[in-house]
Amino acid sequence: MKKIVLSTLVFFLIGATVFAQTEMERDHSIGEVKLNFLNTILLGSVEFGYEHFIAKDQSIGIEAHFNDRFAYVRTSDSKEFDATSILASYNFYFEGDETGKLYIFPFVKYRFGEYTEISDGILNTVNMNSFLLGLGGGYKWVFNDKFAFGPYASIARGFSEEVNDQFAAVEFKAGFSVGYRF
Repeated sequence: MKKIVLSTLVFFLIGATVFAQTEMERDHSIGEVKLNFLNTILLGSVEFGYEHFIAKDQSIGIEAHFNDRFAYVRTSDSKEFDATSILASYNFYFEGDETGKLYIFPFVKYRFGEYTEISDGILNTVNMNSFLLGLGGGYKWVFNDKFAFGPYASIARGFSEEVNDQFAAVEFKAGFSVGYRF
């Protein structure tokens, strides 16, 4: 399944790059490839994304989160997340200038995989397949209309009883993205 998700993401990124190169020149970037740098360091979760700008202040985003974890739940040797997720968002940029802007993004996310833990010598497995609906916001600095970086946070509501029983219905996440615009 991870190979299918990764192949789809690579296909999407290549297609978007080809599309961007064939578009007429615009007064703004057409796309941005990004990485959530903070969660890669803190959690070991690799979160790649792509934003396609449909206007100077709006974009559609898609992200793949490998080794995705529920919020910031700590794990020990007896607990392990093995989950991947796909996130789609619509980003609204406002309040700022060409060097930086505030933004908000409603999103949908689908996580699949499992969480395992050993408790009293018994292996317990939680099916992490769940649909989440959320809202996030942040600030993004842009340097020379090529490099973009900034902090963001989001809150989401999960719709899986099994996941909600193990963790919580509401998930908070934050990050610091580093990206390249073209």
